[in-house]
Amino acid sequence: MSGRTKLILAMAVLALLAAAAVWLPIPGPAQLRAWAAATGPATPLVLLVAYSLLTVAPIPRTVFNLAAGLLVGSVAGVVIALAATTIAAGLSFGLARLLGRDLILRHLHRAPVRAVNERLSGGGVLAVTSLRLIPLVPFAPLSYLCGVSSVKLLPYLAGTALGSIPGTIAVVVFADALTGDTPPALLASYAVFAAVGVAGLVRVLRKRVPAVAAEEPVPSTAAG
Repeated sequence: MSGRTKLILAMAVLALLAAAAVWLPIPGPAQLRAWAAATGPATPLVLLVAYSLLTVAPIPRTVFNLAAGLLVGSVAGVVIALAATTIAAGLSFGLARLLGRDLILRHLHRAPVRAVNERLSGGGVLAVTSLRLIPLVPFAPLSYLCGVSSVKLLPYLAGTALGSIPGTIAVVVFADALTGDTPPALLASYAVFAAVGVAGLVRVLRKRVPAVAAEEPVPSTAAG
């Protein structure tokens, strides 16, 4: 497959994912309960599959985390949500690497592209974990970015799972879809997760700051 074909295909896939995020209806509590009643004992499996596939598009994970807590309870909801998160992250990573990696490689000579790539690949698990802890960093776009970077799959998946644990547990346990409000405690939890994520990211950035070149020739003193 030529580079131009891959680029066109990547743009088409991204457009479809973006359109899905905009046009797919986000179900409310009543609709989720109806789905659960219709699927019966298969509810956990249906939730896992829907969560894993639909969050490959830039659809917020929060609605599925809330659904998990609402439909299957806290313990099962957390297990399903984290499993689906990891699956979706792997699918997004693979899709981005398949379609967009060649395009990024052509621009690695550019300083901003190279800097982002080095931070992700060099930081490994810590870099991905820190970014996943920050609620304002969207799940799917970050997955695409990691897919076209040089970060390895296993550190990426490990960082995604670790960084998603606190926020996932908080949302599933609170399950505020029933009230339609966001509890202050959930906002406070997000703030703490964000602070921890930023701290980890700062550590990665400091660790990867390139050392000052020490190979410059020392001017020789000419003999008088």
